[in-house]
Amino acid sequence: MKYLIGTRGSQLSLAQTNWVISEIKKKSPDIEFEITAIKTKGDTDARPLFTINQKGIFEKEIDRAVAKKKVDLAVHSLKDVPAKIPEELVIACVPKREEASDILISKDGKSLSTIKNGAVIGTSSLRRAVQIIRVRPDLVVKPIRGNIETRIKKIGTGEFDGIVLAQAGISRLGLDVNYEKLPIDTFPPSPGQGALAIVTRKDNHDLIKLLEKIEDPETRSAVEAERSLSMFVDSGCRFPVGALAQKIGNKLSLQVTVYSVDGTKHIMIKKESDPDSAVELGKQAAMELTSKGVSELAKDWREKVEEWNKK
Repeated sequence: MKYLIGTRGSQLSLAQTNWVISEIKKKSPDIEFEITAIKTKGDTDARPLFTINQKGIFEKEIDRAVAKKKVDLAVHSLKDVPAKIPEELVIACVPKREEASDILISKDGKSLSTIKNGAVIGTSSLRRAVQIIRVRPDLVVKPIRGNIETRIKKIGTGEFDGIVLAQAGISRLGLDVNYEKLPIDTFPPSPGQGALAIVTRKDNHDLIKLLEKIEDPETRSAVEAERSLSMFVDSGCRFPVGALAQKIGNKLSLQVTVYSVDGTKHIMIKKESDPDSAVELGKQAAMELTSKGVSELAKDWREKVEEWNKK
């Protein structure tokens, strides 16, 4: 049996897809795969991510190919997948999550606490920008685009003194770089960060059964809580929300931090439930955020985004 996999053409996307293939082949060595690279709006639109007023900019075209049966399945970074996907599709598999933390890569291996005053830090994420400024208000945080390797090169050329990005990308690419792992409490990640989502059609029962072989139930329940939260709180690329669910003992714990776009205010909550109630856990967290005034924090995000983009 041979399946066609749709994914982006970036080195990270291909690395993730090849990892998925290798994991499936450990369980079913006779299955064959062919990768089809598909360009998305996120690949062709050079604007900073947080200024693009559209959900699913890295997955929409690929999922459309799945729905139209041009490919059989798609491999995505789960944080790029909107909370709602087309009715005929399903996230058939969530494999074991990579490390969810953010990291700082800097010139001369400086940490966030020791990097020079006024250093220029690049990130593609408004959430990370807000978190950096809360810790080091003297730093200059600027938008950065491009693949991971391109971003790292911009440190060497002196365009940036450091960059903040997800640890998972470095790990999946196997890059040998020095970095500082940023603490989860100060830098809670985007919902779904570090996890993969494998999407296929709901009626492709044989493929779904195959993909279930590499499903990780603990990761699934964690990201379901985080995605449920996202469904009720518009995080996306613009509104700064950090969320991470983790199994602690026999409970699923969800910690969420929501920031005003200038970083001066924040709301932090922590809730827990049985892992089987992950979706309800995310919903309850969102309801608590609403009761604590999350809509007030979101008021001026558009003006602040445009202001930051002009840096």
